[in-house]
Amino acid sequence: MRASDAPLGVFDSGLGGLTVVRALREALPNERIVYLGDTARVPYGTKGPATIVKYALACAQHLATREVKALVVACNTVSAVAPERLRIELDVPVLGVVEPGARAAVAATTTGRIGVLATAGTIASGAYARAVGQLSTRAEVIGQAAPLLVPLAEEGWVDGDVPRLVVQTYVEPLARANVDVVLLGCTHYPLLRPTIEAEVRARIGAHARVVDSALATAADVRSFLGSRGLERRSAMTGPPVQVLVTDVPRGFRDAASRFLGEDVGDVEQVDL
Repeated sequence: MRASDAPLGVFDSGLGGLTVVRALREALPNERIVYLGDTARVPYGTKGPATIVKYALACAQHLATREVKALVVACNTVSAVAPERLRIELDVPVLGVVEPGARAAVAATTTGRIGVLATAGTIASGAYARAVGQLSTRAEVIGQAAPLLVPLAEEGWVDGDVPRLVVQTYVEPLARANVDVVLLGCTHYPLLRPTIEAEVRARIGAHARVVDSALATAADVRSFLGSRGLERRSAMTGPPVQVLVTDVPRGFRDAASRFLGEDVGDVEQVDL
């Protein structure tokens, strides 16, 4: 059994999972977090399931060596194909982002028609459709791959005509499908949430809701830690977030700070 003062481990294929860390910091301000971004091998969304599982295992096993008390898979692509394998291989609780996002979307819909914006890999996996189907027999998922939102978020190009037109292109099919909830099924997308919400209101209507899987995941992790007696109670010592990456690309610190909402501090490069 891990100690309650042990850190949380969070990993993603790149920077996007820092939006989950940001949500966790708000929901659980006393927790220490070790974040690993596999920036050398990003993106995962275009790769096959076997490769995704291999990369995810490498990230998870590295965080396990740092004695984390729980592992949060802050990557929709990995959460779609690898969580059960991770739970088998690791002696640490594993939580993903798909189930919390699905629960929040089902709770928010009144018509049962849920739109999901995500990477092509996440949409192709059918993970959200399966998760929603387990929660409600009347709900239907309409998936829409939105790959261009990832580079826009990473470049900090989150408002103005270009992102608005890109978002409009992705929201229009969901509007034609008469969804009343749009779930952000990629951790990059919260940076574009104001633009997405504006287009959802314009194309679908003021009644439509935008659901952020990062916020839903943070609430899920808080509930899980509380139920296991693992929520940290003692005062924080040292930096609250330790950032690990497999490569330090140009402009990394600025981009990472946008996703986290604060300076990322010292960054450690690790070899997986």
